[in-house]
Order: sequence, then C-alpha cells, then structure tokens
Amino acid sequence: MRFHVLTLFPEMVLQGLNTSILGRAQEKGLIGLHAVDIRDYTLDRHGKVDDYPYGGGAGMLIQAQPVYDAFQSVAAGRRLRTVYVTPQGKPFTQKMAEEFALEEELVLLCGHYEGIDERVLEEIVTDYVSIGDYVLTGGELPAMVMIDAISRLVPGVLNNETSAQTESFSNHLLEYPQYSRPVSWHGKEVPEILLSGDHRKISRWRLERSVERTAAVRPDLYAGYQARQEAILSLSRHKREHIHMMEMLARGRGELLYHKGGDVMLYDRRSGTCLITAETEQGGRSMIKMLADPSASDLKNLQWFVVCQEFLVLVLKEAFDLHTSYQCCQACYTRKEPLAVRHKDIRNLDESGKAFFLEHYPYGDESYFKDRMASGFLYGAYVEGKLTGFIGLHDDGSMGMLYVDEACRGRGIGSSLEAYLINRLRELDWTPYCHIFSDNRESRLLQEKLGLYLSKDTIWWLGREAGMESGLSLSRQT
Repeated sequence: MRFHVLTLFPEMVLQGLNTSILGRAQEKGLIGLHAVDIRDYTLDRHGKVDDYPYGGGAGMLIQAQPVYDAFQSVAAGRRLRTVYVTPQGKPFTQKMAEEFALEEELVLLCGHYEGIDERVLEEIVTDYVSIGDYVLTGGELPAMVMIDAISRLVPGVLNNETSAQTESFSNHLLEYPQYSRPVSWHGKEVPEILLSGDHRKISRWRLERSVERTAAVRPDLYAGYQARQEAILSLSRHKREHIHMMEMLARGRGELLYHKGGDVMLYDRRSGTCLITAETEQGGRSMIKMLADPSASDLKNLQWFVVCQEFLVLVLKEAFDLHTSYQCCQACYTRKEPLAVRHKDIRNLDESGKAFFLEHYPYGDESYFKDRMASGFLYGAYVEGKLTGFIGLHDDGSMGMLYVDEACRGRGIGSSLEAYLINRLRELDWTPYCHIFSDNRESRLLQEKLGLYLSKDTIWWLGREAGMESGLSLSRQT
C-alpha cells in the first residue's frame, strides 16, 4: 500500500513515520510513504501558498492552485481516494481504517492556517475525516495517526498474524490486561492461568477480561459486542450450516449488517464477501434489498455472496448480475482434543515456496500468495528439505488450498497438514472449518477421517463477476 501526503511540512511526516514498525515495513516494501511539499507547486515567485479569505476574517487560507497541482503530481489524472483531515470530518474509527487499508494508494491532504480553498476540496477530496473534537495547528499529526492505524492492518506489517485481531476494537472489545516478567512485582502476581501453558484456557480468560473491561469503560462498544453475541446464539441453532458466520463474528471479522430472529447478514470487507442466512424468503428479500440500496456505498468492495438456502440463490440472481455459482458442503472441527500430526516437518511457507504454490494452486495469484503468507497461516510440508505440499487459511477465515505432490501421496502428508492447521486454530480457540465442492468425494472422506462434522445442507457461493475463481474460499483438496 502506498500513502501520498500533501503537506507544507514533509520532513515532519517523514521523520515521524520512518522509524520502528512502519520504518521496517517500508524497508520491506509492504507500505510506501511519499510526502509531497505543496510549496513546490506554487506559481508565486516567493513560494507563497496562502492568501486572505474573501469576505474577511482572521487568518490565512491555503490557495487552490498549489494544492491541485500537488495532487495531480501524484494522481496524474487518476481518481485516487483522497482524505482531507479536518475537525469537520467524520470521526476516524477502526472500521474506517480497515476500509482505507483495502486501497492500493491513499492520498492524505494536510491543512494549515484557517483551512484550504473550498473549490479544490470539492475537486479532489473523497473523504473528510477527523481524529477528534479538538483543533490542532495542522493536519500532519492526524495524517500520521491515520497512516499508523491503517498500516498495521496491511498483511506482514506487524509480523504477528494475531496481533491486529486481538487488540482493542477488533471485536467491539478493548484489549485484555497484559503481563510480563517478573512473575511477582510490588506484591502483585501474574494471574496463574497465564502461566499454565493451556492456550485455550488463556484465550478464554483474556476474552472474559476484555468483556469486563469494555462493559465498564466503553458501554457503547459493549453494546456492539452484545449484538454480535446474540447473532452467534441465533446461528448456533444450526451450527454445522452456520459455522462460517459464527466464526466470522467470533473472530472479530465481518460487520453485522442485519440480525432479526434467524435472519442474519454479515459483510467481510477484507475478502469482499457477504454472508446471508434467512428463515423465510420474505426475510431474505428484505436483507438483499438493503444490499441493492445505492446508499450502501461502504459495500463497494462486495464481490461474493455466501448463502445457506436455495431460495436465496434465486432472490440474489434476481437482484444482481451474478455469473458464478458453486455448491459446497461445509465441514467443521468441534472436538476439544488436538489431532495427531504424523508428518513432522511442517512449517510456515515463505517466498521460497511461491513458485511451487502458484504452480499447484490454480485459484490464487502472486498477490494472494503474499497476502496469505504474510498472515502467518500458510504452511508447507517438507520431505528431505523439499517442499511437497501446502495448506492455508483463506482470507475469509476458512481452511483450504490443500495440495500434496503426486509422488508423495499416500504417506499421510495431506492429513498431517490439515491436522497441523486445525491444531493451530484450536490454540486460538477458533473452530476450524472449510468448504468443499459437493462432488469432491476425496476431500469429504478426508474430513470424516479427521473427525470433522459435515453439514447436511448445501452452501452456495455466488460471484458478481465472471471468472472470479482467483482466491476463491473453497477447499480444492486433492
């Protein structure tokens, strides 16, 4: 992702963001930072960029021309998403950061003095954003705050696949208390559960503490958390068919767009996937009508629909021009005990495995490989140091991409790969699940062998564009 910051003080921005985590992310090429000095584009021979406002009043105003030309030096005629940081904008939130993180390029315009000529704002700005109800001397600090919050959502920036998912606001909850060495300090002890080594119990303890802290300090966030829990409870009545929706909510992924009784609709911005289940056709039509509303502009990245009832397939095809349809069975692992992993040389896949992955996984491209690798949930199996198979977690949270080289099949490598991934997810207190094409008999047998439960009902995947198989969240297991 590349940030372009239009500013009067480029050195302030660069000095503040070229260190620590963001500095390392730039060195790795995960993010790019381009500070553009607005003064470089003024036509005034003295380098002046401001003037008195028409109608009088205190202070000076940045003129339209240098701002516009600075913008065009970056955009070159393109319509880039451009954020003007101003106290008059919408409050900046984690949800907004997640939305901006989906952009390949983002322009941030920093104001000064009494602001910027309205005409150029109307010409180039797409979003007006504020970081709080107070006034600063300029837009550089707010822009830096936003860049920091957005960058940490770019895969690979944090070097820890669970960091962005477990910290404050990830699931409408504040972060749990943290402890480090020594065990005893000033007469205060580290909670015993954190020393137990039981990852599942630790995860549950942390969740309980997060809930307690959020309820006490941020009742507004807690209300959102309660709404998600109520939706999970409704979905749990048919767990095998709804585990994908339950997990998306439980892991802090996806926005709860609608919930009433057994009618639930979620949207996962990162994967561009909308998940819908309905008790009646009328309920389904009501939810789908919300998606077709032109005012639902924040759903512009929507690419996939995942539905649990056949009548929803027909309703969606009436409402949208859908080109692809896949019928799947859903499998989930709900047992408490970890699975045995017979093949021992399984580890995170890195760049050295890219060629092998792209050769044998036809539904992903280089970008998808890098995204999944950076997430930390892409694993390879090695025989005598040679990569022979892989498995990973798709960007919507489902297991998939399982492949084993033909020469190495029959050795239990495939089942070991899936068992390894299942154990890793269970350590996070997640319920592992996958989607399998209905006619993929071999994969169904593997799931049953590993002890996963298969759904009786069909899950449908519908795409808005033709040829959308790339990155498809289905378990194409060989």
